[in-house]
Amino acid sequence: MKFFIDSAEVAEIKKAAQSGIIDGVTTNPSLIKKSGRKFEEVVKEIAAIVDGPISAEVVSLTAEEMIKEAQTLLKIHKNVIIKLPMTEEGIRACSQLSQQGVKTNVTLVFHVNQALLAAKAGASFVSPFAGRLDDIGYDGMDLIEEIVGVFKTYGFKTQVLAASIRNPEHVRRAAIAHADVCTMPPEVFHKLFYHYLTDQGIEKFLKDWDDVRK
Repeated sequence: MKFFIDSAEVAEIKKAAQSGIIDGVTTNPSLIKKSGRKFEEVVKEIAAIVDGPISAEVVSLTAEEMIKEAQTLLKIHKNVIIKLPMTEEGIRACSQLSQQGVKTNVTLVFHVNQALLAAKAGASFVSPFAGRLDDIGYDGMDLIEEIVGVFKTYGFKTQVLAASIRNPEHVRRAAIAHADVCTMPPEVFHKLFYHYLTDQGIEKFLKDWDDVRK
């Protein structure tokens, strides 16, 4: 399972990338707004840190406008993936861009039917939002499992990108569900390294080693 960082904060992405295991980055208008930076500058800096897919989201509402906006985004860097909304217009844009060989990520997916539409439109990635489903009383990770199963049954090459990840448990379940990618906030990524038994074990080993040296 690939690890993507869901952030537009360059310092956070750089810190995570130092692990040597980050495969890509996802951004969205909200994350860009939070960063307070110009979008083009952020993407270029991210591309210099992580050599992998960088999802850049359109903000247009019609397919024609989305496609036009995509052409501008693609000029920023070769690793840019066009992020499109799960709407009829978004799917229409996805279909046309896919036919042109442009890699796409259909986002804000909350149902298997939506994921199926995106896959049929040739999306490179589909992003089901697990955490937001949890917020309204559903088990969001069930959706990840369902989409993976449907794509496997029909042989779709679209990658399942587990999104809206809130905690390490989401990451574990995404891996068990065979998601192709899991994109997570930096704070969740760093939590993956820790377990209290690991800390206890290290503490004991160091203590025992000190005793041996005495």
